[in-house]
Amino acid sequence: MHQYTINASIQIVPIVLDKHPYLWVDDAIAIIQQSGIKYEVTPFATILEGTYEEVMRVIHQVNEFLYQKGCAEWIANLQIQIRSTWNITGEEKTGKFKMENEEGNTKY
Repeated sequence: MHQYTINASIQIVPIVLDKHPYLWVDDAIAIIQQSGIKYEVTPFATILEGTYEEVMRVIHQVNEFLYQKGCAEWIANLQIQIRSTWNITGEEKTGKFKMENEEGNTKY
């Protein structure tokens, strides 16, 4: 696969009773944070940005972590956008909708 930047979203939906599902999601986000890949946590999914290989490695690490830590069952919803000849970034797609409030914080 090429070395252009791609976007992906991953949403983990734990189907468990052993602990609150958010705790499993928090663990999955920690794996993403430790990966060094560019990411953005949103209320429904985490957006990943990197090369195809980097993004797929992180997705694999998240699923492997959940498996190794004993998460009984989960759904991993994925969306991936790839361009064959140049980078695709989240900023390109959503930047025009962001604005800053008076405190300098980004509002969506």
